[in-house]
Amino acid sequence: MADRLHLDRFLPYLLSVTSNLVSDRIAQAYDALFGLSIPEWRLIALIAEHAPITQAQLGERSRMDKVTVSRAAIALTARGLLARAPNPDDRRSHHLALTEAGRALYAEVAPKAMEWERRIFGRFEAHELEQFTDMLRRIDAAAQEDH
Repeated sequence: MADRLHLDRFLPYLLSVTSNLVSDRIAQAYDALFGLSIPEWRLIALIAEHAPITQAQLGERSRMDKVTVSRAAIALTARGLLARAPNPDDRRSHHLALTEAGRALYAEVAPKAMEWERRIFGRFEAHELEQFTDMLRRIDAAAQEDH
Protein backbone atom coordinates (compact mmCIF):
# COMPACT_ATOMS: atom_id res chain seq x y z
CA MET A 1 0.00 0.00 0.00
CA ALA A 2 1.94 3.01 -1.31
CA ASP A 3 -0.30 5.66 0.28
CA ARG A 4 0.07 4.31 3.80
CA LEU A 5 1.14 6.85 6.40
CA HIS A 6 4.32 6.09 8.37
CA LEU A 7 4.71 8.51 11.25
CA ASP A 8 8.45 7.92 11.54
CA ARG A 9 8.80 9.41 8.03
CA PHE A 10 5.91 11.92 8.14
CA LEU A 11 7.61 15.32 8.22
CA PRO A 12 4.87 17.27 10.08
CA TYR A 13 4.99 14.66 12.84
CA LEU A 14 8.79 14.64 13.02
CA LEU A 15 8.90 18.44 13.11
CA SER A 16 6.31 18.57 15.89
CA VAL A 17 7.93 15.88 18.03
CA THR A 18 11.39 17.43 17.70
CA SER A 19 10.08 20.91 18.37
CA ASN A 20 8.26 19.69 21.48
CA LEU A 21 11.39 17.92 22.74
CA VAL A 22 13.58 21.01 22.31
CA SER A 23 10.91 23.29 23.84
CA ASP A 24 10.35 20.96 26.79
CA ARG A 25 14.06 20.76 27.60
CA ILE A 26 14.45 24.52 27.44
CA ALA A 27 11.19 25.09 29.35
CA GLN A 28 12.46 22.96 32.22
CA ALA A 29 15.60 25.08 32.40
CA TYR A 30 13.71 28.41 32.20
CA ASP A 31 11.40 27.28 34.97
CA ALA A 32 14.08 25.82 37.23
CA LEU A 33 16.54 28.69 36.87
CA PHE A 34 14.28 31.71 36.42
CA GLY A 35 10.71 30.68 37.28
CA LEU A 36 9.58 31.48 33.73
CA SER A 37 7.25 29.62 31.43
CA ILE A 38 7.99 29.52 27.71
CA PRO A 39 5.25 32.10 26.92
CA GLU A 40 6.62 34.40 29.64
CA TRP A 41 10.16 34.12 28.28
CA ARG A 42 8.96 34.73 24.72
CA LEU A 43 7.20 37.92 25.84
CA ILE A 44 10.27 39.15 27.70
CA ALA A 45 12.49 38.49 24.67
CA LEU A 46 10.07 40.11 22.22
CA ILE A 47 9.51 43.12 24.43
CA ALA A 48 13.27 43.52 24.87
CA GLU A 49 13.59 43.61 21.07
CA HIS A 50 10.48 45.64 20.16
CA ALA A 51 9.32 47.77 23.11
CA PRO A 52 7.03 49.49 23.38
CA ILE A 53 4.68 46.86 21.98
CA THR A 54 1.03 45.95 22.51
CA GLN A 55 -0.32 42.56 23.51
CA ALA A 56 -1.93 42.20 20.08
CA GLN A 57 1.44 42.86 18.42
CA LEU A 58 3.05 40.31 20.74
CA GLY A 59 0.45 37.76 19.70
CA GLU A 60 1.15 38.41 16.02
CA ARG A 61 4.93 38.20 16.43
CA SER A 62 4.92 35.13 18.69
CA ARG A 63 1.93 33.38 17.12
CA MET A 64 0.61 32.72 20.59
CA ASP A 65 -3.11 33.09 21.15
CA LYS A 66 -4.57 36.11 22.96
CA VAL A 67 -5.28 34.21 26.18
CA THR A 68 -1.72 32.87 26.43
CA VAL A 69 -0.24 36.33 25.79
CA SER A 70 -2.62 37.92 28.27
CA ARG A 71 -1.87 35.40 31.03
CA ALA A 72 1.87 35.72 30.51
CA ALA A 73 1.65 39.53 30.52
CA ILE A 74 -0.43 39.52 33.71
CA ALA A 75 2.04 37.16 35.43
CA LEU A 76 5.06 39.22 34.36
CA THR A 77 3.39 42.47 35.42
CA ALA A 78 2.55 40.95 38.82
CA ARG A 79 6.23 39.99 39.23
CA GLY A 80 7.26 43.57 38.46
CA LEU A 81 8.96 42.61 35.19
CA LEU A 82 6.61 44.48 32.83
CA ALA A 83 5.16 47.96 32.87
CA ARG A 84 1.97 48.95 31.07
CA ALA A 85 1.41 52.41 29.61
CA PRO A 86 -1.59 53.76 27.69
CA ASN A 87 -1.31 53.45 23.92
CA PRO A 88 -1.92 56.95 22.53
CA ASP A 89 -2.85 55.45 19.13
CA ASP A 90 -5.48 53.05 20.50
CA ARG A 91 -7.14 53.69 23.84
CA ARG A 92 -8.24 50.06 24.07
CA SER A 93 -4.68 48.75 24.32
CA HIS A 94 -1.53 49.37 26.30
CA HIS A 95 2.12 49.46 25.43
CA LEU A 96 4.25 46.98 27.32
CA ALA A 97 7.89 47.53 28.23
CA LEU A 98 10.33 45.80 30.53
CA THR A 99 10.91 47.35 33.91
CA GLU A 100 14.42 47.63 35.30
CA ALA A 101 13.91 44.22 36.93
CA GLY A 102 12.65 42.84 33.60
CA ARG A 103 15.70 44.16 31.76
CA ALA A 104 17.97 42.64 34.41
CA LEU A 105 16.21 39.28 34.07
CA TYR A 106 16.50 39.45 30.28
CA ALA A 107 20.22 40.20 30.61
CA GLU A 108 20.55 37.08 32.75
CA VAL A 109 18.36 34.74 30.67
CA ALA A 110 19.42 35.71 27.14
CA PRO A 111 23.00 34.41 27.45
CA LYS A 112 21.65 31.15 28.90
CA ALA A 113 19.20 30.83 26.01
CA MET A 114 22.03 31.29 23.52
CA GLU A 115 24.11 28.73 25.43
CA TRP A 116 21.26 26.19 25.20
CA GLU A 117 20.97 26.93 21.50
CA ARG A 118 24.71 26.26 21.09
CA ARG A 119 24.43 22.99 23.03
CA ILE A 120 21.67 21.71 20.79
CA PHE A 121 22.80 23.09 17.45
CA GLY A 122 26.56 23.37 17.98
CA ARG A 123 27.17 20.00 16.36
CA PHE A 124 26.06 21.39 13.00
CA GLU A 125 28.10 23.42 10.54
CA ALA A 126 27.20 27.10 10.02
CA HIS A 127 26.02 26.46 6.47
CA GLU A 128 23.77 23.62 7.68
CA LEU A 129 22.16 25.92 10.24
CA GLU A 130 21.64 28.61 7.59
CA GLN A 131 19.97 26.05 5.31
CA PHE A 132 17.86 24.73 8.18
CA THR A 133 16.76 28.23 9.18
CA ASP A 134 15.92 29.01 5.57
CA MET A 135 13.91 25.79 5.28
CA LEU A 136 12.01 26.55 8.49
CA ARG A 137 11.08 29.99 7.17
CA ARG A 138 9.96 28.49 3.86
CA ILE A 139 7.91 25.82 5.68
CA ASP A 140 6.36 28.58 7.77
CA ALA A 141 5.45 30.57 4.66
CA ALA A 142 4.02 27.51 2.92
CA ALA A 143 1.93 26.61 5.98
CA GLN A 144 0.56 30.15 6.11
CA GLU A 145 -0.37 30.02 2.42
CA ASP A 146 -2.37 26.85 2.98
CA HIS A 147 -4.20 28.31 5.95
